[in-house]
Amino acid sequence: MIVWISFLAIIFIFLAVDLGVFNKTPHVISSKEASIWTGVWVTLSFAFSGIVNLLYSNECIANPTGIKPSEATIKYITGYLIELSLSIDNIFIIAVIFASFKISQKYQHRVLFWGILGAIIFRGLMIFFGVVLINKFSWMTYLFGAFLLFTAFKMLFKNENDDFNPKESFVYRIIGKFIPITTHTEKEHFFTKINNVNHATPLFVALIVIEVMDMLFALDSVPAILAITSDPFIVFSSNIFAILGLRSMYFFLANMLEKFSHLEYSLIAILTFVGIKMLLVEHYKFPEWMSLSFIALSLLVGIIVSIKKSDTK
Repeated sequence: MIVWISFLAIIFIFLAVDLGVFNKTPHVISSKEASIWTGVWVTLSFAFSGIVNLLYSNECIANPTGIKPSEATIKYITGYLIELSLSIDNIFIIAVIFASFKISQKYQHRVLFWGILGAIIFRGLMIFFGVVLINKFSWMTYLFGAFLLFTAFKMLFKNENDDFNPKESFVYRIIGKFIPITTHTEKEHFFTKINNVNHATPLFVALIVIEVMDMLFALDSVPAILAITSDPFIVFSSNIFAILGLRSMYFFLANMLEKFSHLEYSLIAILTFVGIKMLLVEHYKFPEWMSLSFIALSLLVGIIVSIKKSDTK
């Protein structure tokens, strides 16, 4: 319990320093700043694998699955790479949402900051219930595996003309029923008064839509990491580090999304692999190094192919 409290405290301290010191004043995040912060979060995420090894070596944390320290380290890195790769789709959606609601680049960081706080809470709940379900009902593993294969199949054969329009979404209509929505942005505020009536600004609407979309993406990512391990601390910590790095990665990749268009096939390959892994869990156990190697190789191939294809255009 102490480890969990300490971990959450450190995360919230990171976030408080981020908003209260480095981003106290709204400003446009430059590519250089975004690349530095992306490097910082990726470095911290991989460095945390050493903490994981230490925690499981000294038995400082509950180990319900009885995994060894080296195995815990590999599972954490594998889970982190899965969550990071599946976050790429999230970046595409966030870009569409910001463009649709005409959110100024100056205020995008604020929206993503509060979006991450909500994501930490919702992911935590989904992971908790996912672990409970898998431990209580063994057949849930097959259900999650089948769902991941279905998701991969749907991604492979999706209609390119089916563009996501946030303003036509169910979430947007629901918000409008509870509070009037204005197209006017009042600096970095989520609400503003018009004729003494509270109105939701585009920043608030974008925040809620991003939050809901993250929950939908979590339906894929949480079962995907549960294919690697059902250890709650490894699942949660790898998820959180991937989410924390998502903001800086968004600003780093936002202007280069088209360049990485072929990464979607990497995501399809990863979802297919972990789906098959879950379906075969009672018949064959994939070595940890195989899972990590396949995921890393899929991402590498997707990046290389995307860059080469974009250079030939």
